[in-house]
Amino acid sequence: MTTRYRTGLILAALLGAVDVISLALTDGENPPYAVAAVGAALGLITLAGVVRTWRTARSRGWFWTVVVTRAVSALTSVPAFFAGAPAALQAAVGVGIVLTLTSLWLLLATRRTATV
Repeated sequence: MTTRYRTGLILAALLGAVDVISLALTDGENPPYAVAAVGAALGLITLAGVVRTWRTARSRGWFWTVVVTRAVSALTSVPAFFAGAPAALQAAVGVGIVLTLTSLWLLLATRRTATV
């Protein structure tokens, strides 16, 4: 397992943990409870995927579970830019999306070079 791959997994795990914690931090409006609950579920699945991928080195199924849950989580946060969320929340969502893209790039680029 390369350093880039580990970094991508660690970043995905941190983002998953933030998703889980956000359920406890929501006020019900920004984000709504339903969105926070979906995010928390995606975060838990991400965390499980990271643990399994870390332990089994290059487990295909769990690897793709991490990639898909992180991508879906980022996509579910995009409406914050259009729903009139506070500027601070929009900034946090923007940072989260950039970190998610970075994590996905680290994971997918490493995965691609390992299989070529």
